[in-house]
Amino acid sequence: MKRIGHTDLEVFPLCLGGNVLGWTADEETSFAVLNAYTSAGGNFIDTADSYPQWADGCEGGESETIIGRWMARRGRRDDLIIATKVGQGRHHPGLSPANIRSAAEASLRRLGTGHIDLYYAHEDDPATPLADTVAAFDSLVQEGKVRYVAASNYSAPRLAAALASAQQHRLASFVALQVHYNLVHRDEYEGDLAALCQREGLSCIAYSALADGFLTGKYRPGHALPVSERAEDAAAYLTESGLAVLGALDTVAERNGTLIAAVALAWLAAQPTVAAPLASARTSGQLQELLQAPDLKLSADDLALLNTTSAPDGQSWLGA
Repeated sequence: MKRIGHTDLEVFPLCLGGNVLGWTADEETSFAVLNAYTSAGGNFIDTADSYPQWADGCEGGESETIIGRWMARRGRRDDLIIATKVGQGRHHPGLSPANIRSAAEASLRRLGTGHIDLYYAHEDDPATPLADTVAAFDSLVQEGKVRYVAASNYSAPRLAAALASAQQHRLASFVALQVHYNLVHRDEYEGDLAALCQREGLSCIAYSALADGFLTGKYRPGHALPVSERAEDAAAYLTESGLAVLGALDTVAERNGTLIAAVALAWLAAQPTVAAPLASARTSGQLQELLQAPDLKLSADDLALLNTTSAPDGQSWLGA
Protein backbone atom coordinates (compact mmCIF):
# COMPACT_ATOMS: atom_id res chain seq x y z
CA MET A 1 0.00 0.00 0.00
CA LYS A 2 1.04 3.60 -0.59
CA ARG A 3 -0.05 6.69 1.31
CA ILE A 4 -1.57 9.63 -0.55
CA GLY A 5 0.27 12.78 0.44
CA HIS A 6 0.11 13.52 4.16
CA THR A 7 -3.31 11.87 4.51
CA ASP A 8 -4.37 8.63 6.15
CA LEU A 9 -5.47 7.21 2.78
CA GLU A 10 -3.54 3.99 2.19
CA VAL A 11 -4.11 2.86 -1.40
CA PHE A 12 -3.32 -0.18 -3.49
CA PRO A 13 -0.54 0.74 -5.96
CA LEU A 14 -2.88 0.31 -8.92
CA CYS A 15 -5.97 2.51 -9.12
CA LEU A 16 -8.91 0.97 -11.00
CA GLY A 17 -10.40 3.37 -13.51
CA GLY A 18 -14.18 3.52 -13.72
CA ASN A 19 -14.49 5.27 -17.08
CA VAL A 20 -15.48 2.03 -18.83
CA LEU A 21 -18.20 1.09 -16.33
CA GLY A 22 -21.57 1.53 -17.98
CA TRP A 23 -19.90 2.06 -21.34
CA THR A 24 -17.86 -0.86 -22.71
CA ALA A 25 -18.53 -2.89 -19.55
CA ASP A 26 -22.18 -3.53 -18.67
CA GLU A 27 -23.27 -3.83 -15.04
CA GLU A 28 -22.71 -7.57 -14.71
CA THR A 29 -19.24 -7.35 -16.27
CA SER A 30 -18.43 -4.28 -14.18
CA PHE A 31 -19.34 -6.16 -11.00
CA ALA A 32 -17.04 -9.01 -12.03
CA VAL A 33 -14.13 -6.60 -12.64
CA LEU A 34 -14.71 -4.83 -9.32
CA ASN A 35 -14.90 -8.15 -7.48
CA ALA A 36 -11.70 -9.39 -9.10
CA TYR A 37 -9.89 -6.15 -8.25
CA THR A 38 -10.84 -6.18 -4.58
CA SER A 39 -10.19 -9.92 -4.30
CA ALA A 40 -6.62 -9.18 -5.40
CA GLY A 41 -6.23 -6.64 -2.61
CA GLY A 42 -7.27 -3.54 -4.54
CA ASN A 43 -9.08 -0.77 -2.71
CA PHE A 44 -8.67 2.39 -4.85
CA ILE A 45 -11.48 3.01 -7.36
CA ASP A 46 -11.67 6.11 -9.55
CA THR A 47 -14.71 7.53 -11.30
CA ALA A 48 -16.32 10.90 -12.17
CA ASP A 49 -19.77 12.41 -12.43
CA SER A 50 -19.17 12.71 -16.18
CA TYR A 51 -18.43 9.01 -16.82
CA PRO A 52 -19.42 7.91 -19.46
CA GLN A 53 -21.41 10.83 -20.87
CA TRP A 54 -19.64 10.48 -24.24
CA ALA A 55 -21.30 7.11 -24.90
CA ASP A 56 -24.57 6.82 -26.80
CA GLY A 57 -27.52 6.88 -24.43
CA CYS A 58 -25.46 7.94 -21.39
CA GLU A 59 -25.95 11.14 -19.43
CA GLY A 60 -22.96 10.82 -17.12
CA GLY A 61 -23.04 9.31 -13.65
CA GLU A 62 -23.68 5.77 -14.86
CA SER A 63 -20.25 4.68 -13.63
CA GLU A 64 -20.96 6.05 -10.14
CA THR A 65 -24.33 4.32 -10.13
CA ILE A 66 -22.78 0.95 -10.96
CA ILE A 67 -20.14 1.36 -8.26
CA GLY A 68 -22.86 2.30 -5.79
CA ARG A 69 -24.93 -0.77 -6.62
CA TRP A 70 -21.85 -2.96 -6.38
CA MET A 71 -20.92 -1.56 -2.97
CA ALA A 72 -24.48 -2.13 -1.75
CA ARG A 73 -24.39 -5.75 -2.91
CA ARG A 74 -20.91 -6.22 -1.45
CA GLY A 75 -22.07 -4.94 1.90
CA ARG A 76 -18.80 -3.24 2.83
CA ARG A 77 -17.68 0.33 2.23
CA ASP A 78 -15.05 1.31 4.77
CA ASP A 79 -12.24 -0.79 3.26
CA LEU A 80 -12.51 1.10 -0.04
CA ILE A 81 -11.06 4.41 -1.21
CA ILE A 82 -13.60 5.91 -3.63
CA ALA A 83 -12.49 8.86 -5.75
CA THR A 84 -14.79 10.86 -7.99
CA LYS A 85 -14.69 14.22 -9.71
CA VAL A 86 -16.63 17.40 -10.44
CA GLY A 87 -16.33 19.94 -13.22
CA GLN A 88 -16.78 18.15 -16.53
CA GLY A 89 -20.28 16.74 -16.16
CA ARG A 90 -22.74 18.07 -18.71
CA HIS A 91 -25.26 18.72 -15.92
CA HIS A 92 -22.70 20.16 -13.49
CA PRO A 93 -19.99 21.96 -15.47
CA GLY A 94 -17.40 24.15 -13.81
CA LEU A 95 -16.23 24.73 -10.26
CA SER A 96 -18.53 27.39 -8.88
CA PRO A 97 -19.43 26.80 -5.21
CA ALA A 98 -23.08 26.07 -6.04
CA ASN A 99 -22.10 23.59 -8.72
CA ILE A 100 -19.56 21.81 -6.53
CA ARG A 101 -22.17 21.32 -3.82
CA SER A 102 -24.96 20.12 -6.10
CA ALA A 103 -22.60 17.81 -8.01
CA ALA A 104 -21.25 16.32 -4.78
CA GLU A 105 -24.75 15.66 -3.48
CA ALA A 106 -25.66 13.96 -6.76
CA SER A 107 -22.50 11.82 -6.70
CA LEU A 108 -23.18 10.77 -3.09
CA ARG A 109 -26.69 9.68 -4.07
CA ARG A 110 -25.49 7.66 -7.04
CA LEU A 111 -22.70 6.06 -5.04
CA GLY A 112 -25.09 5.32 -2.20
CA THR A 113 -22.56 6.47 0.38
CA GLY A 114 -22.26 9.11 3.06
CA HIS A 115 -18.82 10.31 2.02
CA ILE A 116 -16.38 10.56 -0.88
CA ASP A 117 -12.82 9.67 0.09
CA LEU A 118 -11.05 11.74 -2.57
CA TYR A 119 -12.94 14.45 -4.46
CA TYR A 120 -11.22 15.94 -7.51
CA ALA A 121 -11.65 19.16 -9.37
CA HIS A 122 -11.76 17.41 -12.75
CA GLU A 123 -10.18 20.35 -14.55
CA ASP A 124 -9.34 23.95 -13.79
CA ASP A 125 -12.12 26.51 -14.13
CA PRO A 126 -10.59 29.91 -14.93
CA ALA A 127 -14.04 31.53 -14.81
CA THR A 128 -14.38 30.87 -11.07
CA PRO A 129 -12.04 32.50 -8.55
CA LEU A 130 -9.74 29.88 -7.03
CA ALA A 131 -10.57 31.11 -3.53
CA ASP A 132 -14.26 30.34 -4.13
CA THR A 133 -13.51 26.84 -5.40
CA VAL A 134 -11.18 26.10 -2.49
CA ALA A 135 -13.76 27.35 0.04
CA ALA A 136 -16.50 25.23 -1.52
CA PHE A 137 -14.39 22.09 -1.27
CA ASP A 138 -13.50 22.94 2.32
CA SER A 139 -17.18 23.20 3.25
CA LEU A 140 -17.76 19.63 2.04
CA VAL A 141 -14.78 18.43 4.08
CA GLN A 142 -15.99 20.21 7.22
CA GLU A 143 -19.42 18.61 6.80
CA GLY A 144 -17.88 15.12 6.48
CA LYS A 145 -19.21 14.58 2.97
CA VAL A 146 -15.67 14.54 1.55
CA ARG A 147 -12.55 13.30 3.33
CA TYR A 148 -9.90 14.87 1.10
CA VAL A 149 -9.81 17.02 -2.04
CA ALA A 150 -7.54 16.84 -5.05
CA ALA A 151 -6.89 18.41 -8.45
CA SER A 152 -6.83 17.03 -11.97
CA ASN A 153 -5.50 18.63 -15.15
CA TYR A 154 -4.13 21.75 -13.44
CA SER A 155 -1.09 23.68 -14.63
CA ALA A 156 1.72 24.21 -12.13
CA PRO A 157 0.97 27.95 -11.63
CA ARG A 158 -2.74 27.36 -11.04
CA LEU A 159 -2.12 24.42 -8.74
CA ALA A 160 0.38 26.48 -6.74
CA ALA A 161 -2.14 29.32 -6.49
CA ALA A 162 -4.86 26.96 -5.25
CA LEU A 163 -2.53 25.53 -2.62
CA ALA A 164 -1.54 29.03 -1.50
CA SER A 165 -5.17 30.10 -1.21
CA ALA A 166 -6.01 27.10 0.96
CA GLN A 167 -3.00 27.74 3.17
CA GLN A 168 -3.72 31.45 3.51
CA HIS A 169 -7.30 30.85 4.64
CA ARG A 170 -6.54 27.64 6.56
CA LEU A 171 -8.88 25.58 4.39
CA ALA A 172 -8.73 22.01 3.15
CA SER A 173 -6.01 21.80 0.52
CA PHE A 174 -5.45 19.54 -2.46
CA VAL A 175 -3.56 16.39 -1.44
CA ALA A 176 -3.06 14.83 -4.88
CA LEU A 177 -2.85 15.62 -8.56
CA GLN A 178 -4.27 13.39 -11.27
CA VAL A 179 -2.34 13.98 -14.47
CA HIS A 180 -1.74 12.47 -17.92
CA TYR A 181 1.54 10.61 -17.43
CA ASN A 182 3.11 7.53 -18.98
CA LEU A 183 6.28 6.33 -20.71
CA VAL A 184 5.43 8.07 -23.99
CA HIS A 185 3.93 11.19 -22.39
CA ARG A 186 6.35 12.47 -19.78
CA ASP A 187 6.80 16.19 -20.43
CA GLU A 188 3.41 17.30 -19.09
CA TYR A 189 4.14 16.11 -15.55
CA GLU A 190 7.90 15.94 -15.24
CA GLY A 191 9.33 19.35 -14.50
CA ASP A 192 7.36 22.08 -12.74
CA LEU A 193 4.34 19.97 -11.80
CA ALA A 194 6.37 17.10 -10.40
CA ALA A 195 8.64 19.48 -8.50
CA LEU A 196 5.62 21.26 -7.04
CA CYS A 197 4.03 17.98 -5.95
CA GLN A 198 7.25 16.91 -4.27
CA ARG A 199 7.75 20.25 -2.56
CA GLU A 200 4.18 20.44 -1.27
CA GLY A 201 3.79 16.74 -0.45
CA LEU A 202 1.14 15.95 -3.06
CA SER A 203 0.83 12.50 -4.58
CA CYS A 204 0.53 11.94 -8.31
CA ILE A 205 -2.15 9.65 -9.72
CA ALA A 206 -1.13 8.92 -13.31
CA TYR A 207 -4.01 8.54 -15.76
CA SER A 208 -3.75 7.21 -19.32
CA ALA A 209 -1.05 5.03 -17.79
CA LEU A 210 -1.03 2.72 -20.81
CA ALA A 211 -1.34 5.45 -23.45
CA ASP A 212 -4.74 4.39 -24.80
CA GLY A 213 -3.52 0.79 -24.93
CA PHE A 214 -0.34 1.52 -26.90
CA LEU A 215 1.83 0.40 -23.97
CA THR A 216 0.15 -3.02 -23.93
CA GLY A 217 2.11 -3.77 -27.11
CA LYS A 218 -0.88 -4.76 -29.19
CA TYR A 219 -0.49 -1.82 -31.59
CA ARG A 220 2.54 -2.43 -33.80
CA PRO A 221 3.51 -1.89 -37.46
CA GLY A 222 2.01 -4.47 -39.75
CA HIS A 223 -0.83 -5.31 -37.37
CA ALA A 224 -4.32 -4.38 -38.48
CA LEU A 225 -5.77 -1.77 -36.12
CA PRO A 226 -9.31 -2.20 -34.82
CA VAL A 227 -11.74 0.50 -35.88
CA SER A 228 -12.22 2.63 -32.77
CA GLU A 229 -11.35 6.05 -31.41
CA ARG A 230 -9.10 4.41 -28.81
CA ALA A 231 -7.15 2.57 -31.52
CA GLU A 232 -6.73 5.80 -33.49
CA ASP A 233 -5.37 7.53 -30.38
CA ALA A 234 -2.97 4.64 -29.72
CA ALA A 235 -1.81 4.64 -33.33
CA ALA A 236 -0.55 8.20 -32.87
CA TYR A 237 2.33 6.73 -30.84
CA LEU A 238 3.49 4.54 -33.73
CA THR A 239 6.54 6.72 -34.25
CA GLU A 240 10.25 5.98 -34.11
CA SER A 241 10.40 7.04 -30.46
CA GLY A 242 7.23 5.16 -29.56
CA LEU A 243 8.49 1.96 -31.13
CA ALA A 244 11.79 2.36 -29.29
CA VAL A 245 9.85 2.46 -26.01
CA LEU A 246 8.02 -0.74 -27.00
CA GLY A 247 11.36 -2.35 -27.71
CA ALA A 248 12.65 -1.43 -24.25
CA LEU A 249 9.44 -2.71 -22.68
CA ASP A 250 9.81 -5.99 -24.55
CA THR A 251 13.34 -6.39 -23.17
CA VAL A 252 12.35 -5.65 -19.58
CA ALA A 253 9.23 -7.82 -19.77
CA GLU A 254 11.30 -10.75 -21.00
CA ARG A 255 13.85 -10.26 -18.21
CA ASN A 256 11.09 -10.35 -15.62
CA GLY A 257 8.85 -12.97 -17.20
CA THR A 258 5.86 -10.65 -17.36
CA LEU A 259 3.74 -8.59 -19.75
CA ILE A 260 4.82 -5.24 -21.10
CA ALA A 261 1.69 -3.56 -19.74
CA ALA A 262 2.76 -4.60 -16.25
CA VAL A 263 6.23 -3.16 -16.88
CA ALA A 264 4.77 0.17 -18.05
CA LEU A 265 2.64 0.39 -14.91
CA ALA A 266 5.52 -0.65 -12.66
CA TRP A 267 7.72 2.07 -14.19
CA LEU A 268 5.11 4.66 -13.23
CA ALA A 269 4.79 3.27 -9.71
CA ALA A 270 8.56 3.62 -9.30
CA GLN A 271 8.58 7.33 -10.17
CA PRO A 272 9.00 9.98 -7.47
CA THR A 273 5.69 11.25 -6.01
CA VAL A 274 3.53 8.67 -7.85
CA ALA A 275 1.11 6.93 -5.49
CA ALA A 276 -0.55 4.84 -8.18
CA PRO A 277 -0.97 4.53 -11.92
CA LEU A 278 -4.61 4.52 -13.01
CA ALA A 279 -5.83 1.95 -15.53
CA SER A 280 -9.19 0.52 -16.52
CA ALA A 281 -10.22 -2.96 -17.60
CA ARG A 282 -13.26 -3.94 -19.65
CA THR A 283 -13.11 -7.55 -18.48
CA SER A 284 -11.73 -9.60 -15.62
CA GLY A 285 -9.25 -11.11 -18.08
CA GLN A 286 -7.83 -7.70 -18.93
CA LEU A 287 -7.64 -6.90 -15.23
CA GLN A 288 -5.55 -9.99 -14.49
CA GLU A 289 -2.90 -8.66 -16.88
CA LEU A 290 -2.80 -5.32 -15.04
CA LEU A 291 -2.62 -7.01 -11.65
CA GLN A 292 0.84 -8.31 -12.45
CA ALA A 293 2.14 -4.76 -11.96
CA PRO A 294 1.80 -4.18 -8.19
CA ASP A 295 4.13 -7.09 -7.36
CA LEU A 296 6.68 -6.22 -10.04
CA LYS A 297 9.81 -4.50 -8.74
CA LEU A 298 11.97 -3.22 -11.56
CA SER A 299 15.73 -3.29 -11.15
CA ALA A 300 17.98 -0.26 -11.51
CA ASP A 301 19.02 -1.58 -14.93
CA ASP A 302 15.37 -1.97 -15.97
CA LEU A 303 14.55 1.59 -14.91
CA ALA A 304 17.65 2.99 -16.58
CA LEU A 305 16.80 1.33 -19.89
CA LEU A 306 13.23 2.63 -19.80
CA ASN A 307 14.34 6.11 -18.78
CA THR A 308 16.99 6.46 -21.46
CA THR A 309 14.69 5.12 -24.16
CA SER A 310 11.65 7.23 -23.29
CA ALA A 311 13.34 10.58 -22.57
CA PRO A 312 15.67 12.47 -24.96
CA ASP A 313 18.15 13.21 -22.17
CA GLY A 314 17.83 9.78 -20.60
CA GLN A 315 16.78 11.21 -17.27
CA SER A 316 13.63 11.40 -15.21
CA TRP A 317 12.84 14.75 -13.60
CA LEU A 318 14.96 13.77 -10.59
CA GLY A 319 17.68 12.23 -12.70
CA ALA A 320 16.66 8.70 -11.73
